[in-house]
Amino acid sequence: MNIERISQPFTKKFPGDFSNNPMQRNTPKVVFATISPAGFDHPELIAFNEALSEEIGLGKYEEKDLNFLVGNDLPGNIQPYATAYAGHQFGNWAGQLGDGRTILAGEITNESGKKTEIQWKGAGATPYSRHADGRAVLRSSVREYLMSEAMYHLRVPTTRALSLAFTGEEVVRDMMYNGNPQLEKGAVVIRTAESFLRFGHFELLSAQREYKTLQELADFTIENYYPEITSSGQQKYKDFFENICTRTAHLMIEWFRVGFVHGVMNTDNMSVLGLTIDYGPYSMMDEYDLNFTPNTTDLPGRRYAFGKQGQIAQWNLWQLANALHPLIKDEKFLEDTLNLFGTYFWENHDKMLCQKFGFDQLQKDDEEFFTNWQALMQELQLDYTLFFNKLEKLSPDTDVAECFKQVSYLPLDQEKLGKLQNFITAYQKRISLNLISGEGSLRMMRKANPKFILRNYLLYECIEEISQGGTEMLNKLTKALKNPYEEIYPEFSAKRPASYDDITGCSTLSCSS
Repeated sequence: MNIERISQPFTKKFPGDFSNNPMQRNTPKVVFATISPAGFDHPELIAFNEALSEEIGLGKYEEKDLNFLVGNDLPGNIQPYATAYAGHQFGNWAGQLGDGRTILAGEITNESGKKTEIQWKGAGATPYSRHADGRAVLRSSVREYLMSEAMYHLRVPTTRALSLAFTGEEVVRDMMYNGNPQLEKGAVVIRTAESFLRFGHFELLSAQREYKTLQELADFTIENYYPEITSSGQQKYKDFFENICTRTAHLMIEWFRVGFVHGVMNTDNMSVLGLTIDYGPYSMMDEYDLNFTPNTTDLPGRRYAFGKQGQIAQWNLWQLANALHPLIKDEKFLEDTLNLFGTYFWENHDKMLCQKFGFDQLQKDDEEFFTNWQALMQELQLDYTLFFNKLEKLSPDTDVAECFKQVSYLPLDQEKLGKLQNFITAYQKRISLNLISGEGSLRMMRKANPKFILRNYLLYECIEEISQGGTEMLNKLTKALKNPYEEIYPEFSAKRPASYDDITGCSTLSCSS
């Protein structure tokens, strides 16, 4: 790896050095704080994403690179730092937050000129750690490393992961916040993105009334990440907000397409580039349920449930609108833009469902068809991914009952099977209205519907194996997630085994996950 090529992204643009001090505190009027990673004496590499390393311009891995991957022995041209941001958490203003266990190493530019930010997650405390230790445990690190790459290959906008390594330390964590802390293996992930800027960065500056710096940050973001914006003055910031709304809507639709549930959609976990960011208590959908939330902290109100993700995205955009108002200064524009978000989202959401069902275009009665489908999926507890895989294989000779029994988490009695058969009949009638060929419809479905998703129980098995020193499951999952629209391992294309229904980490997780 050519570590010396890493440079600093925007430290010169936003002066605000806070001194190299890891003590947790507020840092008013400061955008970032310089910090050094904790350093680890006995690191051990678990996985390295060589394809990503080559793509972003770091090159091939060498044994000496391990120290950099965990934050040890940094080259002299790098001054790591953590950024300050704010946010609304579970609907409430949380004030100043920040990079509590992530430290930004710098920026790498590849041969084509594309820039990528690189940061450690789990490499030690920062001024924004809020009395925590800034470390990460193996289970959360494996989950982020694998899932961010799985989302990338599913064609969902996301941050990515470069490496995963043991730190050699043990970290104390109370996984379910129930008074039972335990020692767990520590780990560090290096993750990458075009930028890690969040809604919360803008919320913090606006709340502090640092409007000059807010404008500088907006200008920097537009200049570096929104080249399509060529307007000036107030219009530039209006275009900026509209573009964020559009990217966010498309991100939510992609989450719905593959059945991803983030679990903790606080405004500080929302990317201004429309990326999936901060993989905590997430889950891919097993049985279809609009009310499913994988986050145990979210269970009382299910604020971040699967079916609410579009609505919450809009709520979060309202908070961003408030933050950007000092630059835009046009309440009606902001209100109109946000009110249009729902219309835009649902139109494009239904077009996405058309692709999953193989319909060549959205028709006026499709909304009712989709509503009936959702009700059927929930009542019969059908597996979201496997349902569409079975739908692709339908033929005139298909035994519908036998086919779909395999993807239900409930025993299907005659009444339920009758409802299923009625739906399949309605589906076949609807798809007969297509103007494209059956083969064209099938190609559309295969492109929209993955054969492999990274289910929580598979991650659980992988984490358990790595904890015991094995990597066979890790290697298989890595191969499968790179080819999610193919069935490489048939054993992975099956619903969650009943034996995992009540095991923590296989369905729901805490924010500590």
